[in-house]
Amino acid sequence: MIEEQSAGIQPSRKLAHLASLVNRYANPDYSVTHGGHVQTIAAGHYTVSGLSRHVRLGEFVGHRSPTGIHLREVGRVEPEGVYVCPIEPGEPIGIHDVVIRKGAFRVAPDDSWCGRTINALGEPIDGKGPLVSGTMRRPISNTAPPSMTRKRVEQGFKTGVRAIDIFSPLCLGQRLGVFAGSGVGKSTLLSMLARADAFDRVVIALVGERGREVREFIEDTLGDNMSKSIAVVATSDESPMLRKMAPLSAMTIAEHFRDQGDNVLLIVDSVTRFAHAIREVAVAAGEPPIARGYPASVFTELPRLLERGGPGPEGSGTITAIISILVDGDNHNDPIADSTRGILDGHIVLERSLADEGRYPPVNPLSSISRLARKAWTPDQEKLVSRLKSLIHRFEETRDLRLIGGYRPGADPDLDMAVKQVPIIYDVLKQSPGDRPSLDAFTDLATGLKNGSGNVNQPMARRA
Repeated sequence: MIEEQSAGIQPSRKLAHLASLVNRYANPDYSVTHGGHVQTIAAGHYTVSGLSRHVRLGEFVGHRSPTGIHLREVGRVEPEGVYVCPIEPGEPIGIHDVVIRKGAFRVAPDDSWCGRTINALGEPIDGKGPLVSGTMRRPISNTAPPSMTRKRVEQGFKTGVRAIDIFSPLCLGQRLGVFAGSGVGKSTLLSMLARADAFDRVVIALVGERGREVREFIEDTLGDNMSKSIAVVATSDESPMLRKMAPLSAMTIAEHFRDQGDNVLLIVDSVTRFAHAIREVAVAAGEPPIARGYPASVFTELPRLLERGGPGPEGSGTITAIISILVDGDNHNDPIADSTRGILDGHIVLERSLADEGRYPPVNPLSSISRLARKAWTPDQEKLVSRLKSLIHRFEETRDLRLIGGYRPGADPDLDMAVKQVPIIYDVLKQSPGDRPSLDAFTDLATGLKNGSGNVNQPMARRA
């Protein structure tokens, strides 16, 4: 090829021309477009011939159809052909349609994206005009920073939710899971955590959510905080590819701000629907399930996504990731819940029985754990929380005994104290999205115990 292009060039210029060609093809920004043709079409995927030698698993291709060029992802590569998964549902696919290689999918975040709502492809869906592209295009399937170059997690912060700030306090750069069944209050708790003032930027990925709730979450929950927030949305009716890409795009945007030195709050609701989307794509590409219908790629993609959160390298900021996990049938040991619990730095457990009692948020203080709590507590607070958990455990384990009249005051001083104080503690922990965030949860608890009443909530001022 080089010889053909060099033919007819004077000898004195051949060497310079050859050098320019070498530089051109050695430039990493230069790529040769390879093409193939659609061979077979099936539900959820189709095969393309002519690209097996040129594409890699997870790369994207462009499908030329009568309505334009549409993105697709490579889900499987074989010598005879490539399995391609559609991203945009409903687009026409025909035999012998041309498919060209695109490479890794990238987004170019910019500071001007704050206050905007976008889809998984980085396109605006809020009707506020086009987005400004940043100077760096980042692949959404990125890798986590090397472990030995990352900063240590040291600084705690207040979420404003008393049940968390007392029993499971968080630190900047921590990754926390919120485990709950459907309808227990998971999204409501996430909306309360999104109001925390400790962050410079907030990135929210709404994966598989109901379409009618997206605007409510953004306008009612974020409110004034929307000016520093970006929402990435893939609703339940969108393709599994878009639902798979939404958390990846959100994490990439969070990494952009982290690398600028910002402390970023990343909320993903929910990672279970992300896993469901991976399962749909993988099964359509022929991958066999190994654990309750989930293929092996699900358990590979989960840590790759979650490990990208946390503290960045020295000199950069942090990504505090709050991840919701929808436990199927209230089984907290289902494969996705069990896998993510081992990756994250703590877990908040929401109990349906507590929600049925009218205790919101229905956080179980005995089952919820923050692995970095000691970095947020003072020594005195740690001793107090240990004592509070002991009283709550004593109160709960004797519930049946007290209901049948087997409790006699004065026989057990610890139980007497638990019966007197635990109901007040439960009242202090009650909090709704309309209440003002707690400035100091331990002070609120001390006030409630001193007054013998848990009524410490104040309603938030009505927004204009």
